Amino acid sequence: MIRSLTISLLCLLMAVTTGYAQSSKRKLTDRDDLYGWEAIGRLDIGTVSFCTGTLIAQDIVLTAAHCALDKKTGKAYLPGEVTFRAGLSNGAALADRKVVQIASHPGYGTNDVLSPSSIRVDVALMRLEEPIPYSVADPFALYSGRVSGKEISIASYGRGRSETITRERSCRMLERRQGLITFDCDVTFGSSGSAILAKNGPRWQILSVVSAVGFHRGKKIGFGMELAEVVADLKTILRRDAPQPKPTIRRLQVGSDKSSSGAKFISSGGG
Repeated sequence: MIRSLTISLLCLLMAVTTGYAQSSKRKLTDRDDLYGWEAIGRLDIGTVSFCTGTLIAQDIVLTAAHCALDKKTGKAYLPGEVTFRAGLSNGAALADRKVVQIASHPGYGTNDVLSPSSIRVDVALMRLEEPIPYSVADPFALYSGRVSGKEISIASYGRGRSETITRERSCRMLERRQGLITFDCDVTFGSSGSAILAKNGPRWQILSVVSAVGFHRGKKIGFGMELAEVVADLKTILRRDAPQPKPTIRRLQVGSDKSSSGAKFISSGGG
């Protein structure tokens, strides 16, 4: 799942730089290859489509809003309709978790015309039914501040490579302006929601999320957005609308001075 964009829509906003990096893609097919990338997962949307998502907490996945909303209804997918498959490789995932809550930006609409303003808010957070332990997948942090240089990276699923993460080790950020980011990473259907990663010291951190693809001078380029403000807003929505725990009922044990919860009862004689 990925949306295409005619580059002319953005020409007034930014002048995309020329010069494109050579592709350096590699499939992460075994456990050693996956080390450090386990937090990347495939988001299976029913049985009809998929996107890519990235853990930013043990139970929170970052992806694109157009991966999180049913285009027919404009509403978030129901609990259980989306599954996050962390580190999926050759049909086997390190962890499978159902999505139980989705928060998308209120300014994003599934039927909105694809434009710079819609790309800026094409972000969603998904809460998982259970946390994924750090020992299985270490979540990525969001990048903040300026990026040193132009080198970025992406790890994603896509058409023709849906069963295994493909990592493009080195691609380039072309422009970063007015809340939008363009890049020359090789993205395709299924890459939507993938994290665009920038190096911060020894670690890769999330700079943006893949929203759309366009063409400039015959070459394909991708579009993403600045994340800090929109993700903060979505976290607030998640907390506000978090599913309430269901009350539990416990039966008292007949003929005992204790309930099954361990609560004690005092007799009328004070004993």
